[in-house]
Order: sequence, then structure tokens, then C-alpha cells
Amino acid sequence: MVLCDREFDSKAVYQTLSNLDVNYLIPKRIHGDEREAIETMDESGQEVAVESASVHVEQGSHAMQFLYVPSTKGEGTAVFATNLSVGPKEAETFCRRYSRRWQVENEYKSIKNDFLAKTSSKDYRVRLFYFVFAVLLHNIWRLTDFLLKAGVDGEMDYAPALTAGECVELVCSALIPPD
Repeated sequence: MVLCDREFDSKAVYQTLSNLDVNYLIPKRIHGDEREAIETMDESGQEVAVESASVHVEQGSHAMQFLYVPSTKGEGTAVFATNLSVGPKEAETFCRRYSRRWQVENEYKSIKNDFLAKTSSKDYRVRLFYFVFAVLLHNIWRLTDFLLKAGVDGEMDYAPALTAGECVELVCSALIPPD
């Protein structure tokens, strides 16, 4: 399943993904029709609603659904588009997947800021090596942090016991011989 940003909210994108046999979950921009559906939900006391729809563009057509669920950011309702069949009972749980995608973006930001060496080389092989090495260092850090948490107190929360900077210092001290 592909989880896209709100900027990909368009019928052409929905259809392109469907043509590729890719399932999607995309947050929808809230316009007049969505506002009316949310108002109707509020009036009837509904927290979750599923609305069937279809896409018809030059590239083809397919059935889809709009999922209206409570926003994870606080009050209000979030609207998602998907080409999977999701019932009202599963809609909220299904849409929580989207909020977990930020972990991937945070991990990438950590790789980029904490582990990726700076280079001015235009050679893709050098840049690829630096990136792969940064991912390896990041994975070493996450594994070391996991093992430390498991061995020390057994509590597996998201906050690291060993920071990325401390991990880089430890790896450097092992790779670079002391003077």
C-alpha cells in the first residue's frame, strides 16, 4: 500500500495508482462536498463514515471510498481516499496507518542529519556509497539502542537511550586509532 501526502490528492493520481494495481491511502483536501458530509455527520452524531465513490478520467475508472475519521491532530474530521474496501468499523484503525508513516520520514531525517557525510562530489557512486554507509550506521545505532533498552530496563519507548551523536562518536573511536 502506498501512503501519499495530501499534495497527491487528485483523480489522475488515484487512477494511475489503480492502473498499476497499487492500493493507496491519501488524505483528501476538504472542499464543499466533504464539508457537507462532515456537517451531516456532526448533526447525526457520527464520528466515522465511509462514502463510496468512483473515479472516471481518461486513463480509466475504478471504485474507491472516502473515509471520514476523527483527526489524530485533535478536534475535527480527517478525510482519506482509498481504493480498498473498508467498512466503517475498520476505517479509523485503517487510517491510523497514515499517522505512522511519519516515523519513516523522521528516520530518513535522522540519516540525513546525523549520519550522512557531506560531499561535493557529483559522482553518483560516491554519493550512493555515502548514503548506504549512513543507512548502515543508522541501523547500527537503532539496533544498539534497542539492545541497550532490552538489557537495561526492558522499556521499549521511542526515545533513544543512546543518541545518534553518541553512536557516531563510539563508531569513530573504534575506526580511528588513538594518537
